[in-house]
Amino acid sequence: MTLRENLLRKSMLSTLMTLSLLLAASVCGAKTPVTDALGNPVTVTNAQHVICSGSGCLRLLVYLQAQDRIVAVDDIETRRRSFDARPYALANPQFKTMPIFGEFRGHDNSELILGLQPQPQIIFKTNPAAGYDAGELQQKTGITVVPLDYGNLTDKRQTLYSSLRVMGEVLGKQQRAEEVIAFFEDQIAQLAKRCESINTADAPSVFLGGVAFKGPHGFQSTEPAYPPFMFVKTRNLALESGKVASTTTQNANISKEMIVVWNPDYLFLDLATLQLGEETSGLHELQTDPAYATLHAVKRDAAYGVLPYNWYTQNFGSILANAWYTGTLLYPDAFADIDPAVQADRIYTFLVGKPVFAEMNAMFGGLAFSPLPLR
Repeated sequence: MTLRENLLRKSMLSTLMTLSLLLAASVCGAKTPVTDALGNPVTVTNAQHVICSGSGCLRLLVYLQAQDRIVAVDDIETRRRSFDARPYALANPQFKTMPIFGEFRGHDNSELILGLQPQPQIIFKTNPAAGYDAGELQQKTGITVVPLDYGNLTDKRQTLYSSLRVMGEVLGKQQRAEEVIAFFEDQIAQLAKRCESINTADAPSVFLGGVAFKGPHGFQSTEPAYPPFMFVKTRNLALESGKVASTTTQNANISKEMIVVWNPDYLFLDLATLQLGEETSGLHELQTDPAYATLHAVKRDAAYGVLPYNWYTQNFGSILANAWYTGTLLYPDAFADIDPAVQADRIYTFLVGKPVFAEMNAMFGGLAFSPLPLR
């Protein structure tokens, strides 16, 4: 057994023990109420044939280990690209050859759905106001549509947990839903524990650039409420600046001049920006723009690549992996026992069933969890 495999095994055992304790302490037997898109109670409790519509919906289903219940996918799953930052899809290549029921982001095709064999018993639909109206879809197909709010790992964490529980109730996967929730809680608690002695006012200043939002963007695109910067203590300048209203703010475009004025201690680049190509990506900007060359972080090579945050909405596993990596950089003593790649694979193995970090990182030139080549 290699050192990497040994670290992964020990880490998995530790997490399984923690999850067992968390689950034992939880309240068992409570039934999660489920209603359809028309407000009617859903009585299906062990659905075997389903489809997932909308950004991130299939990701949640894979977390619940119910990918074998899928009878069709939206068209984003069948596309073949040189870049892909969706661990749930990398772990399930069979999605690429499945029947299509509609376009991505919830643009469902009722005729395609009615032609599926077997017919889905349930249509799960995240962000039901986007794309095809959920209520109209249910009326046209006669199939129960269960609306879900995707949530997040910060201010809408309980919303995410509610959606996982609703899915679990319909699929008969209640225990797995609680295991996933406990895993998220444990990961976030572990990160907080390692940083508890650090005064936030003394924390390093950071900036994340290159964040994708409905497509790739350059270095000025950021996420003021970037969860990894919340899970380990940082001074996230995009959030501190007063240019955003609250921690619920999603995506912002910060002027180059402002980034230079801020002069962060550390720079992070969301590798989704590489989709723009060698001559226009955020990496190219950092390498060639004279303004960025004046930054203290650039001069001391303190700029690092992180896994894409948004790829068909938020990647919860990658968010946690990026948080652990950030911790190892900013607080090496507190995270001395952590190998970020091993930690990422532990997270992916639990959530999607396979360690996909190396495969995903290879698509991004091996730049994830590495110093960026600025010269």
